[in-house]
Amino acid sequence: MVLASLCLGRVTIPFFQTLKILFSPVLSLDPDWSETTYSVVMDVRLPRILAGLLVGAALSISGASFQGVFQNPLVSPHILGVAAGAGFGAALAILFFDNIWMIHLISFLFGLASVAMTYALSRVYKMTPVLMLVLSGIVVGSLFSALTSLLKYMADPMNKMPAIVFWLLGSLNHVSFKNLLITLPIFLSCMAVLLLVRWRINLLSMGEEDARSLGINTEALKAVIILSATIATASAVCISGIIGWIGIMIPHIGRLIVGPDHKYLLPISMVIGAAYLVAVDTIARTALTTEIPIGILTAVFGAPVFAFLLRKSQRAS
Repeated sequence: MVLASLCLGRVTIPFFQTLKILFSPVLSLDPDWSETTYSVVMDVRLPRILAGLLVGAALSISGASFQGVFQNPLVSPHILGVAAGAGFGAALAILFFDNIWMIHLISFLFGLASVAMTYALSRVYKMTPVLMLVLSGIVVGSLFSALTSLLKYMADPMNKMPAIVFWLLGSLNHVSFKNLLITLPIFLSCMAVLLLVRWRINLLSMGEEDARSLGINTEALKAVIILSATIATASAVCISGIIGWIGIMIPHIGRLIVGPDHKYLLPISMVIGAAYLVAVDTIARTALTTEIPIGILTAVFGAPVFAFLLRKSQRAS
C-alpha cells in the first residue's frame, strides 16, 4: 500500500523510479528524475503516508484495547470524549492563533484534559465502574462538541469557519516530517505499552474477580490501557483531525482473521488499520480534482462494512 500510494496521485510516477527515489539518500544512484518528481515523492507524499500508517495503527490498536477493557465490541477510541476535546482545542487554535504548531499542541492538551474530566466525573465510587466511565465520556464529549459549535458560530464565515470544518472532517495534507518527529515518540511509546500488556487484556475478559484472583491489579491495568490508548488517539487527532470508524471496524476484521485472542488481535489490527488508512488517503487525494476529507470516506466505507460484519457475526452465533 505504501509503494502504491507513493506512485499514485495527480502525477503518476513509475514504480521503479519511485523505488530509486526512495533509496537514493542511502545509495549512490544516477538521478533519472526531475527535482519536482523527487519533491513530490519525498516531501509531499512520503510524510503523509507515514502519518497515515501511524494514525491508522494507533486508532486500530486503541479501538481493540478499549473493546477488550470494556468487554464491548461497539466502543471506539472516541468513547472517552478525547476526539471531541481535541477537536475543540484545534478549533480554538485555528480561531485565535492559525498556527499549525499551536493547533497540534492545543488539540493534544485538550484531548488529555477531556480524559481527565471524564475520569474525575466517573469517580463516584472508590472503584471506577465501566458504565460510569462510558457515560461520563458521553457527557464530556457532548460538552466539547457544543463548545466547538459555539466557536464555529463565532468564527469568520469566509476564512476561519471553513478551516475549522475542514480540519474536523479529517485530513493529512498538512503533515510534515517535523510534525512526525514530534509525535513519533508518543505514538511508539503508547503502542509499545499496549503491545506489552495485550495478553493481560485476555484476563480482563474473564471478569475482574477472576483476574484479581490471578494476582492482577485490575484497576491499575485498566488505567494503563485506557491512558495509553487515549494518548495515542489524542496524538492521532492532533495530526489528522477526527477520523471515525477505524477504531471500531478494524478490530472486528482482525477477529475474523485471528480470533478474539488479544495477543494476536492487537498486532493484526495495527497492520490492517495502517494499510486501510493509507488506502483511504490515496483515494481521498486522487478520486476527484479536489481532495476529499478522510473522515467522510472512512464513514462511507466503514458504515456498510461494519453492518456486514455485525450481520455475519450474528449468523455465526
